[in-house]
Amino acid sequence: MEIADLPDKDNAMKHETEDSATARLPASLASNVGALKVVAPSRPLGAKISNVDIRTISDGDVEAIKRQLYEHKLVVIRDQSPSDEEYIAFARRFGTPQIYLQPNYHHPEHKEIFVSSNEQYQGHKIGVRGTGRYWHTDYSFMPEPLPLTMLRAKTLPRGVRETYYIDTTRVLEQLPDDLRAAVTDRFGIHEGKYRYKVQASDIDASLAELLEMAIGLAPAVRHPCIIEHPVTRKRCLYVN
Repeated sequence: MEIADLPDKDNAMKHETEDSATARLPASLASNVGALKVVAPSRPLGAKISNVDIRTISDGDVEAIKRQLYEHKLVVIRDQSPSDEEYIAFARRFGTPQIYLQPNYHHPEHKEIFVSSNEQYQGHKIGVRGTGRYWHTDYSFMPEPLPLTMLRAKTLPRGVRETYYIDTTRVLEQLPDDLRAAVTDRFGIHEGKYRYKVQASDIDASLAELLEMAIGLAPAVRHPCIIEHPVTRKRCLYVN
């Protein structure tokens, strides 16, 4: 689920190669933040949060999660079982859930939920399988990219689960001088036309017609290759 309104751009780029939403977190140290238990990794990306029920979470705990998100860029809240309605209500505590521009990604009963799935729902195909199998920041192809993506894994593959995240602040810091020079004071073109997922209603359309339609859905936009986080003021690479 994509969420608007938080005053920042998401600077943890992700890569998805399975229909799951699992972050790989390293060995870590535990601490408490109010009622929350936070396990922060020894490496600087991601934190695990426990001792909370997102269905009844307090305003104070929501603010604490936001602070952890700003610090660690990714938070994982385990052992939750909300209904779809409770999941959307939790998302609204952070901002306004957005409705994705292509309806074939929508949950059939809740358009706010973007579905990545290879399973059927009530005997019918639901969502799109194999989404995001490349390094990307969600919604970067929009004029105003969204600050937060919230993922819920409902059915996990039996094999390796391969949703990865990377800290683009660290990436920028570690870029070789020649690559840093190539992106400094430059803009990148972001567009989604080559990621368009063909659906049944596209039968009989030519490739040219499909490309034209995809461009109409989301015209190409320009964003700086290096952006500054408006809350932490850290700079990060913003190139897919």
